[in-house]
Amino acid sequence: MKNIVLVLVMMLVSATIVNAQTKDEKAVTEAVEKLKKALLDGKKDQLEAITAPQLSYGHSSGKIEDRKAFVEALTSGASDFTAMELSDQKITVVGNTALVRHRLDGTSVDNGKPGTVKLGVMLVFEKMKGQWLLLGRQAFKLP
Repeated sequence: MKNIVLVLVMMLVSATIVNAQTKDEKAVTEAVEKLKKALLDGKKDQLEAITAPQLSYGHSSGKIEDRKAFVEALTSGASDFTAMELSDQKITVVGNTALVRHRLDGTSVDNGKPGTVKLGVMLVFEKMKGQWLLLGRQAFKLP
């Protein structure tokens, strides 16, 4: 009887852990969608709401921006995403940190020049005060 109770308790604990991961993965997926919308809209309040103050934003060109420079580039029009499609997304949650990898295909206008982007992207989200915020991003060009 004790063994049956122990097995049931272990199953309950395992189910709770799996459910928590699923809940966090869903919340991170929603954060990625908020980030996508903020990138497309280029609005300061949205960009600041989804990013951590310590943001390190790496472009496929090798350029790295802090939060202030990242927000300024998008709100000033120097960098503008006009369309964006995310695919092949994989999320790994470890504690209060989430790693997100996906493919980004889109169109942009950078310094007045229209272009297309095909990128591999890794995002790092940190759960801060109950909210998933973008802490780091690195992109690389895809063929």
